[in-house]
Amino acid sequence: MTAEAKFLLDPYLDWTRREGLPVHDGFGIDLLTAETGPWPRLGDGCKGAFAHVKGRGDWMTVFLLDIPPGGTSAPQQHLYDEVFYVVSGRGSLVVETPDGGTHTFEWGPKSLFAPPLNARYRIFNGSGREPARIASANDMVLLLNIFHNEAFIFDNPFGFPEREGPSGFYSGEGELTSIRPGRNLWETNFVPDLGAFELMPWEARGAGSSNMQFLLAEGSMGAHTSEMPVGTYKKGHRHGPGLHIFFVHGTGYTLLWYDGDKDYQRVEWGHGMLFAPPDGMFHQHFDTSKQPARYLAIGFGTKRYPIVYERRMGSEGRRTDVSIKDGGCQIEYKDQDPRIHALWLQELRRTGVESKMGKYFDESQFENMAV
Repeated sequence: MTAEAKFLLDPYLDWTRREGLPVHDGFGIDLLTAETGPWPRLGDGCKGAFAHVKGRGDWMTVFLLDIPPGGTSAPQQHLYDEVFYVVSGRGSLVVETPDGGTHTFEWGPKSLFAPPLNARYRIFNGSGREPARIASANDMVLLLNIFHNEAFIFDNPFGFPEREGPSGFYSGEGELTSIRPGRNLWETNFVPDLGAFELMPWEARGAGSSNMQFLLAEGSMGAHTSEMPVGTYKKGHRHGPGLHIFFVHGTGYTLLWYDGDKDYQRVEWGHGMLFAPPDGMFHQHFDTSKQPARYLAIGFGTKRYPIVYERRMGSEGRRTDVSIKDGGCQIEYKDQDPRIHALWLQELRRTGVESKMGKYFDESQFENMAV
């Protein structure tokens, strides 16, 4: 009898099925309400889910960790990088270093942190009444599909002391490297409150836009945070797959479309929402609230270690804030579909916010435009 042929295997998806957790997909996922299920790997009483958004690509995915009130994860150690974003709850993280030492810090809502590669760590929920939900953006999918061996990923003793970083990086300190607007880098292992972190101007990406790039634990996962002032929105742009976007504060929406589409996909903003624009799909972010709108983006490759061609192009500044007319990936305001601004003005009338985009548009021409 001929054995069944091994063909088109996906070790990562096989692993997720064995873990038995809920799997969520689609354009957008609300991590505050997404169903979770018991996850023995994470620890007694702990739950989890896999967030496989439509544009996740091949290099990273998101796990949703659900730690019960007063609960503690089992010790975790693995050969993939991950960046944690706290969706809700408070607690602490204890990281063991290769020399036997430890680093401990307390996290809360909107904290951002990353343990060093293959360091042993435990997550503690500091509340006796409220569960904690934490998103882990990681590149396990890439590592497991390359090596297709769980023991190599989870039971590998190799240490990376060069990834540890100074002790101050675990208390909210960091080092700033300023290259140019959009390339200001904050190197650390822990950001206590991403909603309060000071950003730096990047006007080329949109009216009054600000930004900060993060280098976390010398890892392969890059992150940046951007903000739009009240009454403004970003310029449309596109890039490769896998850049996962978490909304931090403010409300609004994102429009997504492929070149030539007549209609738009739409994702509503709010803290806890996650989505990832698919490969080459234009998208544009809009603030409609009475406060600045801020989001976090996490993807594979960093400004220090781009790893893949798409990230290198962006890190070199050859595409991100360059018009598509000049070979870049951005649609300038003057070149965008007029319906986009008309729709946004309509949304502002609903929320009672005054537009601050008069510098870029003669807004009188949009008053009676159909959207």
